[in-house]
Amino acid sequence: MTHLHHYNATTIWVGNKGKGTADYKAYDRNHDIAINGKPVLTCSSDPSFRGDKTRHNPEELLVSSLSGCHMLWYLHVCSVNGVIVTAYTDKATGEMEESADGSGVFTSVTLNPQVTVAKVDMIAKANALHAEANKMCFIARSVKFPVHHNPVAITESKLSEV
Repeated sequence: MTHLHHYNATTIWVGNKGKGTADYKAYDRNHDIAINGKPVLTCSSDPSFRGDKTRHNPEELLVSSLSGCHMLWYLHVCSVNGVIVTAYTDKATGEMEESADGSGVFTSVTLNPQVTVAKVDMIAKANALHAEANKMCFIARSVKFPVHHNPVAITESKLSEV
């Protein structure tokens, strides 16, 4: 049995400087993303495309969505496979190729999770479970570019040595 889930977000352009889009340079790319009951995300385009570098951009949000989805599935598969994760950090990166006409396409995203596990004998399984999490991640399954993983698992005792 399949279940259909619905998600809603409202994007509100807040970059009209008075002349709308009368000219390419006449408006800001700033926009807000509102989701009921949650803090508003202040967004813009990437600074390379006349955006505000202090605001989130769609490209960063895509990379962070992949990272967050992977982490949540990873924690789940670890919990059901006897791997005790005590800390998780991922410095994810994405690559987008811009075409001559200004369009672009993501060519890859690489997740670089550093996972702390409770015991040294959990390290090998902890690293292997990233493949299972990738198979389950809704967002990774939905994109047409590869999502790579460079996991590093350590134990709590190793953490104090770092």
